[in-house]
Amino acid sequence: MKKISLLGATGSIGTQTLDVIEHHSDQFVLEAMSVGRNIELALKQIHAFKPSLVSVTEEEDAIKLRNEVPVGVKVVSGEEGLIEVAAHTGAEVLVNAVIGSVGLAPTLQAIEAGKTIAIANKETLVTAGHIVTEAAKKHNVSLLPVDSEHSAIFQALNGESLAEVDRLILTASGGSFRDRTRDELRDVTVDEALNHPNWSMGAKITIDSATMMNKGLEVIEAHWLFNVPYDDIDVVLHKESIIHSMVEFVDRSVIAQLGTPDMKVPIQYALTYPNRLPATNSERLNLWEIGSLNFSKLDFERYRCMAFAYEAGRMGGTLPTVLNAANEEAVAAFLDGKISFLEIEHFIEQALERHDKINQPTLEDIKEVDRETRMFIHSLR
Repeated sequence: MKKISLLGATGSIGTQTLDVIEHHSDQFVLEAMSVGRNIELALKQIHAFKPSLVSVTEEEDAIKLRNEVPVGVKVVSGEEGLIEVAAHTGAEVLVNAVIGSVGLAPTLQAIEAGKTIAIANKETLVTAGHIVTEAAKKHNVSLLPVDSEHSAIFQALNGESLAEVDRLILTASGGSFRDRTRDELRDVTVDEALNHPNWSMGAKITIDSATMMNKGLEVIEAHWLFNVPYDDIDVVLHKESIIHSMVEFVDRSVIAQLGTPDMKVPIQYALTYPNRLPATNSERLNLWEIGSLNFSKLDFERYRCMAFAYEAGRMGGTLPTVLNAANEEAVAAFLDGKISFLEIEHFIEQALERHDKINQPTLEDIKEVDRETRMFIHSLR
């Protein structure tokens, strides 16, 4: 029985992780979980899975939950609560499914506690990739990817030598506006942006998919997960989301991982690695039903956030921290109706241009740059 801690239980990845745990209840048990502000759903999850530890964002919600959870369930709150869940002594694996840089500190604590990290929180590696990967190496901890693209690469690399890899090829659906020109994006609404053609995801990641920042963050994440230079990481538009990513080797052989667009597949693989279990209510891939697969070259002028991500990744230091913080705040402003869709990339560009990069930043440097960047974006709203 593998014991799991889960950060972000009420989010899209979190709820699907619980589906996997429930489907394979003879293999997994939920020991600890964190939630945000969806207390109604959290309470249902607590009664269904009965974790020994639960963390919520606000202490007032913790007070409410303490009166309603089963006996023996401890309820904590805030960043300290997140860290307590992440490093919970009863768990072997941490599934980090929170959105944003809030996932960094808990991940580092879990690594120090020797937990296997199943990482769906790409901002952790984007913000502090050098610190996280060094810590994982020091404590002999595995970082197992949950994102479908990185899981695909991870699976394609099984049994292969990284020295023989020539290129990683991430696939991208193109998001909600893939068939629109830049001129057609000026007046798009939040509802239009949230209407992803292939995947069911949370609001923030769906907007990131529409701007293609999500794929930019994934490029940086791939760099840290697989230790591959940015010049050897490509992105191709593939609107069907059937091929999740590919690896090209020095002999020009390409290995791809395929499947229906279903996040439960990579979630389950991260939990079962190096083994596999029967699918969790996932559809079989029948290629004859798909008919054809389409691919096109990425246009960096059309998707400017991709250019920002590559530039920030190559320059390194604190620039990826700025990229992530500026994006989080700009996306939040768009979702709140305070800025237009195209202003998201404009705000990110301004934040990157004004920043004086710190090379090899400490964790304290990263926290301060993150704070300053968020303040700057707030000043533009």
